[in-house]
Amino acid sequence: MSTLAVPFDQIQGWFFDLDGTLMDTDDQAVESLARHLKFLGQARANQLARRLVMAGETPMNYALTAVDKVGLDAVLFGFQRMVSGHTPPTFRLIAGVKPLLAHLAERARLAIVSTRSTAEAKEFLHQHELTDFFTLIVTHTMTQHLKPHPEPVLYTARHLGLTPGVCAMVGDTAVDILSGRRAGAWTIGVLCGFGEEAELRQAGAHLILPSTADLLPLVK
Repeated sequence: MSTLAVPFDQIQGWFFDLDGTLMDTDDQAVESLARHLKFLGQARANQLARRLVMAGETPMNYALTAVDKVGLDAVLFGFQRMVSGHTPPTFRLIAGVKPLLAHLAERARLAIVSTRSTAEAKEFLHQHELTDFFTLIVTHTMTQHLKPHPEPVLYTARHLGLTPGVCAMVGDTAVDILSGRRAGAWTIGVLCGFGEEAELRQAGAHLILPSTADLLPLVK
């Protein structure tokens, strides 16, 4: 599902979102919600939970953007840390992602670009032995603006010594794609997370794939 050929042999920096792109938070969120809906029966609970999670993700991303614009993002993320406690969560890895990262790390520089905290990003990478693949982790405390503003992608490219035109932003939502496009980077949307093909295409994704892991045969 392509809208414009991505020059894979020219990409020197690969930037990855976490939730729904490397981290299987989609299924985790669905399972958690379905447990509260089990009175409907397992099949109906799972179906409704998935619809609710998918419907809520895009508005939440834009809510974060609105909070960012009025300068309250530090308050929001501080509250999240307070209510989440101090027990490291268990993160799932999207199937097939590790071989992709191992392959790309031999040929380019890799970075995380996420609205999660640095601690969560590091914990995820540590749990799945991915830390050595990444040169840089960019999270919500490192830039003044969040995605879909171009600053996170521009910040990442600059700190890797690269121009945006030789970088690719990979993400599962429109805010990932918009951030990459506005920065002048190549953008790849994936359908293994919260976004839908129509909104990724509308945001201007150069390429849309069923899963992040489907990048591997394209970059070999």
